[in-house]
Amino acid sequence: MGDLVKGLGLLARGQHWALRHRSDWRYGMIPALITLVGYVVALVALVVWADDLASWATPFADGWTSPWRGLFRDLVTAMLVGGGLLLAVVSFTAVTLLVGQPFYESLAQRVDVAEGNAPQPPERSPLRELWIGVRDSVRVLLLVAAFGAVLFALGFVPAVGQTVVPAVGFCVSGFFLTAELCAVSMQRRDVELCERLRLMRGRPLLVLGFGVPLVLSFLVPFAAVVLMPGAVAGATLLTRELLPAAPPGSAGTPGD
Repeated sequence: MGDLVKGLGLLARGQHWALRHRSDWRYGMIPALITLVGYVVALVALVVWADDLASWATPFADGWTSPWRGLFRDLVTAMLVGGGLLLAVVSFTAVTLLVGQPFYESLAQRVDVAEGNAPQPPERSPLRELWIGVRDSVRVLLLVAAFGAVLFALGFVPAVGQTVVPAVGFCVSGFFLTAELCAVSMQRRDVELCERLRLMRGRPLLVLGFGVPLVLSFLVPFAAVVLMPGAVAGATLLTRELLPAAPPGSAGTPGD
């Protein structure tokens, strides 16, 4: 329980850091806003065609009598829209971090420097950094899709599908959302994705305390845009909690 509270505290500290550094906060919202516009269009399309997708995915229900066919397909439609929203929360972060990679890298550096014992980042070209970010994001999204497929199937189980599965879905989304947000600060420490996930699995309550409230917040319209800079700052603090302190040194100088 202590780690759960600590994770929530790191999220709050990250938001507070962003509010104290207004220029970082304002510029950090621009990549998120650009990404949000694209996602709104995609989600509106999903909602509009969700009924057709549900009918296409369940041809075996064509012969069912009313009201069972309608109730079943309404449930499938709701699960498609809900699954799309949860997938959007995680993938939104990945795309936003790629769009705003140079800025968020600078933000993570400034948080590290402000906290002390900032790591010296590995010497890599911007193109190499971008490739690592894209590669890791795709791998995380494939993991999310795999978990999503399992949860989608379990959603058809009576009672469990309407109670336990949504709760587990939020936990899975919170875990992988945190993994994406920590990517910036972990790359600065040259930590590979497999090691990053291993570290997070070792402190699951800490990760869920950070990630699940953020997932719920990101479901509120425009909240992801406002909270993204603080989320990256908080994820940097979380990385410092997961990893041993770096040797004394500096990766830059703090400032507004």
